[in-house]
Amino acid sequence: MRSAYRFINSREKIMKGVFLASALFSVVALATITVFLLMNGVPFIAKTGFGNFIFGTKWAPIADSPAYGIFSMIVASLYVTALSVLFGVGVGLFTAVCLYKFCPKKLASFIRQTVNLLAGIPSVIFGLFGMTVIVPFIRDYISPTGVGYGILSSSIVLGIMVLPTIVSVSLDAMNAVPGSYFEGALALGATKEEATFKVMLPAAKSGILAGVVLAIGRAIGETMAVIMVIGGSAEMPRSLFQSVRTLTANIAMGATEIKGEAEYALIATGVVLFVFTLLLNVSFSLLKRDGDGKSKKKAKVGKK
Repeated sequence: MRSAYRFINSREKIMKGVFLASALFSVVALATITVFLLMNGVPFIAKTGFGNFIFGTKWAPIADSPAYGIFSMIVASLYVTALSVLFGVGVGLFTAVCLYKFCPKKLASFIRQTVNLLAGIPSVIFGLFGMTVIVPFIRDYISPTGVGYGILSSSIVLGIMVLPTIVSVSLDAMNAVPGSYFEGALALGATKEEATFKVMLPAAKSGILAGVVLAIGRAIGETMAVIMVIGGSAEMPRSLFQSVRTLTANIAMGATEIKGEAEYALIATGVVLFVFTLLLNVSFSLLKRDGDGKSKKKAKVGKK
């Protein structure tokens, strides 16, 4: 008995060590990436000048007089991310609502599995689809300038790419809300649509917001699909039908071509992208905490 107990005890300790190491691995990986970016990117930003680097509009790393301004790429990234998330959230949220209460179960299961399959398609395939279908369509039927590459094309492609995230997370969030909420709303005389949009969606807003944040992170960090449909010109965006360049596209397009000081400029661009992502996650945490605090206050007031 003692030997068996020792064996079980030692096995539990080993597994605890394995679990702890697995948990710490992601922390170590994040810390390593952060240190790498800060050590190589921040000195370059300080050398170039924060204002010149962030708010400069000229990007010419291999010119005789190099210029490292990424403001046009920051604006392009924000435009593309905002439009793609608006498209993805609009379509994805209505899709989730349809699958939740307005679709037969067998058909809903089939549609959900089909939407989830989108997550397994490589981003280069989305880019190829955008090049061969979306870009020619926009060029021939929508663009007033005859240019199909640009912000609108890349936003549509990214909007399709973030659909699985928004649909799955939003649907799971609504399914996590107690069914008594929906039944109670119906019992009080609400229609099916009113119970869904006025009761279930507000109750699931925390999970839906999490899906939106994940979609924003996917959109702002996407590279290959964006490169294939956005054009690639480092110019200030003035139209949805204009060849521009995002931060991620700038890093990918220059990573294998430029060396020396210009390479540190790409790493500094990565620092800016990293800060954007960090601010996004912090903002979500604050919004969620504020929402939870208000919900608790309302619950206390209701009890009184």
